[in-house]
Amino acid sequence: TVNKERKGIMKITVIGSGYVGLVSGACLADLGNDVLCLDIDPKKVDLLNSCGVPIYEPGLDEVIKRNVEAGRLRFTTDVAKSVAHGLVQMIAVGTPSGEDGSADLQYVLAAAHNIARHMTEYKVIVDKSTVPVGTADKVKQVVQEELDKRGITSLPSPLDGRGLGEREQLTPAPLRGGGRELSFSIVSNPEFLKEGSAIEDFNRPDRIVIGADDEQAIKVMRDMYAPFQRNHDRLMVMDIKSAELTKYAANAMLATRISFMNELANLAEKVGADIEHVRKGIGSDQRIGYHFLYAGCGYGGSCFPKDIRALKRTAEEHGLPLKVLQAVEDVNNTQKSVLLNKITQRFGNDLSGKHFALWGLAFKPGTHDMREAISRVVMEGLWARGATVTAHDSAAMEETRHIYGDRHDLRYAETPQDALNNADALIIVTEWKAFKSPDFNVIKARLKQPVIFDGRNLFEPDSVTALGIEYHGIGREGSQ
Repeated sequence: TVNKERKGIMKITVIGSGYVGLVSGACLADLGNDVLCLDIDPKKVDLLNSCGVPIYEPGLDEVIKRNVEAGRLRFTTDVAKSVAHGLVQMIAVGTPSGEDGSADLQYVLAAAHNIARHMTEYKVIVDKSTVPVGTADKVKQVVQEELDKRGITSLPSPLDGRGLGEREQLTPAPLRGGGRELSFSIVSNPEFLKEGSAIEDFNRPDRIVIGADDEQAIKVMRDMYAPFQRNHDRLMVMDIKSAELTKYAANAMLATRISFMNELANLAEKVGADIEHVRKGIGSDQRIGYHFLYAGCGYGGSCFPKDIRALKRTAEEHGLPLKVLQAVEDVNNTQKSVLLNKITQRFGNDLSGKHFALWGLAFKPGTHDMREAISRVVMEGLWARGATVTAHDSAAMEETRHIYGDRHDLRYAETPQDALNNADALIIVTEWKAFKSPDFNVIKARLKQPVIFDGRNLFEPDSVTALGIEYHGIGREGSQ
């Protein structure tokens, strides 16, 4: 079962060509592997095979183009072909929130069903999607049930307790005993990609978490990630359930830091302090650090809100409510309206006839993702009060059009400066680099009233107010 002439190339199937699947598949192909990505959308597959990219992620288009043209990266809707292709079957499908907050595993389990229906040799089935603790057990059960339906006996992994040598690769074992015996492994390999820097995150990971219960699967995963191990060991091997929990715990910790700072920011406004000074004062402590220690108008996106809800749901199912995470979620839900509250305090609750410039639509810079974006709360609140909006974003305007369609109270500007024309105030919700060093004289000249609501604390209040501009930040009122 062992190929002694390891050439560094593995056959990998990635199931799902969404954000995680595309980045993972493209980067694994960039290492020289033979990668086939499966998706159910024929139009998306055709687009990707012609080197088009359906999402915005800096650098991803170049990586996909390079590897598609080299023949290392291909896309298909053929399930049987995808299962036959890869020793590694990487499941990277969506796990949206259900009505009760739990992660919807229907797409993960459907992928497991398909693998089991078509597999004819040993497979390492990898959960790359963000999934609750216990999902690997469900995937294993689904695979086993499908093999039982086929009359196939499940065997232990084909290594039979023997280890693979350094950089050696398993040659998949065929069905044995007249096609009635087959083996497989289940692995948890959570992703830690940040939208806007996903290529860098994949190629220079802080850690690679591998959850597996058999030596064969661990050896295959070590082989796949060997190119990342040359400078120092980034692999963390643990049991499957610990790996599944690690992903949720990481996002929960980051969300907790954000909500903690936002609560302190609200207190800073009440007592006349400046949250930026506080941030620097506590961030300089090496035990705390500066990462995710910025006050603002709340977090959004596809990960933090969904993962907090799913982790809370898992805990509730085990009779252990997570009180800290409930508070994190409550604080964030309140913080999403902080800008709207500041606007109504300044202009009144009836905003009929008022017009606002909005800088930023995506939930964070570097992406077009509008899922649970703060801009949506702000715009919908303004519209409900009779106001109109002109918005600019570096990547998310087309996505916003897709969500809201044509509206008389929403217009788009090609440049940040054009969005300012005849607006009663400027509202900033996304910290794109292009917004960080504006010409304040232009802002002052184009706005009807020189008022800025800065939801990301991009500017120094004293510098802005010295120019005759009214400035409202988050937790910085005491610095005026």
